[in-house]
Amino acid sequence: MASTNPAAGSGTDAPKIIWNQAQRRFETEDKKAYLQYLIKNGGKVMDMIHTFVPSSKRGLGLASHLCLAAFNHADAHSLSVIPSCSYISDTFLPRNPTWNYLLYSEEKKSNL
Repeated sequence: MASTNPAAGSGTDAPKIIWNQAQRRFETEDKKAYLQYLIKNGGKVMDMIHTFVPSSKRGLGLASHLCLAAFNHADAHSLSVIPSCSYISDTFLPRNPTWNYLLYSEEKKSNL
């Protein structure tokens, strides 16, 4: 299990997000909030399939911190992203359009 830095661009109160490679997810230290993904297309595409934050921890921005860690990871590893999770496609990306360059498309598929 490898760890990643706290979400880039956040203040010092940013939660530590862990990359749990074995379970294919990014998670908080207590493992209660997480972003789950699948790797596709021969290891070139990260399909972000599910984000979960327990009700006791909602409203703290944890889902956004999980997304930042996952998108930073995808960028650092030259992965395209499929935002299958509705939170990512409907909330995170509209609020953070600078990450759109990582989105998987048929044009990128032909270049892989």
